[in-house]
Amino acid sequence: MAIDVAGTTVLITGASAGLGVEFAHRFAARGANLVLVARRADRLEALATELRGAHGIIVTVLPADLAAPGVGASLHQELTNRGITVDSLINNAGFGTHGAFVDEDLERVTSEIQLNIATLVELTHTFLPDLLTGRGALVNVASTASFQPTPGMAVYGASKAFVLNFTEALWAEARGSGLTVLAVCPGPTRTEFFDVVGSEDAAVGRMQTATQVVDTAFRALDRRYAPPTVVSGLPNWVSSISTRFATRRLGALISGRLLGDVRMKAETKRSSTSAA
Repeated sequence: MAIDVAGTTVLITGASAGLGVEFAHRFAARGANLVLVARRADRLEALATELRGAHGIIVTVLPADLAAPGVGASLHQELTNRGITVDSLINNAGFGTHGAFVDEDLERVTSEIQLNIATLVELTHTFLPDLLTGRGALVNVASTASFQPTPGMAVYGASKAFVLNFTEALWAEARGSGLTVLAVCPGPTRTEFFDVVGSEDAAVGRMQTATQVVDTAFRALDRRYAPPTVVSGLPNWVSSISTRFATRRLGALISGRLLGDVRMKAETKRSSTSAA
């Protein structure tokens, strides 16, 4: 039983690269009209032109900084002004940072929290009334990092743990509404993610392609009763359930070792004295 999105409108965030582009191709192939949102307008326009030509669908491009507070309300207002109602929402936008937390740039970490958590929540809350009137889907991209603490990527892992738990709660709340709610948990994936992170130490295990991850997502969406969460790739699934058999302490230590054994370095405080 395939999810029927033909003629509906799907909003995809982070649509200029990686999983966002793959989700766009997949929904377009099923006859869905698209709203593509990301910062890089040139990439969005190129993708929109390609998809319109290949599938004869309507593609709306909305360049936006998704890490800006209030972006959900502004996007919804813009679409309302254009007479566009969103039936499905794919919260794909997000980024990660790597390194000892004490050394990270606070402004960048705050932006990471805003995009990965606050914007996702805002978009979901803003568009949910529209999603609940149709037969669409709410897909939030979490991560295998959400299943255990991630020393070296402390904020990223914590933000994805929020996304996972938040989405699973909404899955339970949405039962019987006709809305399919799904958290997708990729492991390391060949996208621009690690370029943004700045290190491939965060890549634990064999990398998948964006196509493989989105294949996994659609297999779940096409089920008669979609699960709340799906992990992409058998090794990643095994890793995710193995955390149930370890203490939180052990899980943090193992995860930290795999992510490069990042540690904080104590700095000696020096007191200065002035000569008389």
